[in-house]
Amino acid sequence: MKKILFAVMAMVAIGFTACNNKTQQGEGNDSTAIAINTADEEADAAVAMLASNLETNDANKFQNALNIVKEKIAELIKTDPEAAKQYVARIQDFLKENADKVKAVVGDNAAIASAVAAITEVEPAAVVNGLLEQVSDAATGAKDAAVDAVNEKVDEAKQAAEDKANEVKDAAKQKANDAIDDAAKDVKKGLGL
Repeated sequence: MKKILFAVMAMVAIGFTACNNKTQQGEGNDSTAIAINTADEEADAAVAMLASNLETNDANKFQNALNIVKEKIAELIKTDPEAAKQYVARIQDFLKENADKVKAVVGDNAAIASAVAAITEVEPAAVVNGLLEQVSDAATGAKDAAVDAVNEKVDEAKQAAEDKANEVKDAAKQKANDAIDDAAKDVKKGLGL
């Protein structure tokens, strides 16, 4: 465990040094390269977190770590899909290399096993594209639901207005009929009928 942690920390340090040297050498700052370097750093931190949770043999902690990884993937997808692909690839490499340890920790926990499978069994681009489609579908679904809700409220308001108008019309008819009946009774009385 300590060897993995030190190796990860060394890679992070090399990554920071490499980033600093590139900027000092006068190369232009490419936003994609910066995002990918950030994704590499984030992936290194995630790998270290996953590794430490594997060493503790605690399935709940490992599941929490996987949830954090999924949230980070979703965040990277929103900001830079290419960086997200890089991040997913690094996480997949770690999970594939440590598949036996993961299986030992996960055991019969189907939720964790499916979360690991969702991350590892698909190409990084497919993971990112799939999540992008889910986000897009969710946004479209939310928009459709909002439009449907508004239309339903408009229909309810129309129906309520129609019901009230019919109610007023029926009350007026009843009043007119009562007035006619009263007038007819008065005429009949006057005629002695």
